[in-house]
Amino acid sequence: MSRPAPEIRLSTEEKEILLRWMRSSKTEQRMVERARVILLAASGLSGKEIALKMKTREARISKWLRRFAQDRMAGLSDNVRSGEKRRKYTSLTEERILKALDEPAPPGYSRWNGRLLAKHLGDVSKDQVWRMMRKHDLHLERRQSWCVSTDPEFSRKAAGKRYKSRMIWSVRSLSNPVERNRDSDT
Repeated sequence: MSRPAPEIRLSTEEKEILLRWMRSSKTEQRMVERARVILLAASGLSGKEIALKMKTREARISKWLRRFAQDRMAGLSDNVRSGEKRRKYTSLTEERILKALDEPAPPGYSRWNGRLLAKHLGDVSKDQVWRMMRKHDLHLERRQSWCVSTDPEFSRKAAGKRYKSRMIWSVRSLSNPVERNRDSDT
């Protein structure tokens, strides 16, 4: 059998604050739910009845009732979260990442990746590196290669008459729109 819920008695000021939270459209939903739990408990419902009415777990209800009984209104706000605080990144961070990309990759690697950049910079997470890469549409893993012909006649063939005439036409059409129209008619 579960522990009995602490008896909740509200002062008029606490009741007004909780009712204001419930009526306001700008109050966070989690705070509205906590206020509802406390108001239902103050009206005489048990933790099990409140959990059924709110369609939630009984443990969740008992947590907020216990915290309210211990710390009153302050107990309804969230505790400080454990773990590393979220970092604030600025445009200076982006510049540092882009500048690091211009440097050669570390020994043993042919190119940079998000993890290596984050490790190299020290105070930037790999997730932030990838966010910045997506923002600037940079793709480190894509191959950037070209094919060089092994044909010894390739340069002569590429500079052939057909190629030259196309180049002259395209240069002329870009520089003079009237000639472009005249050339396209023929």
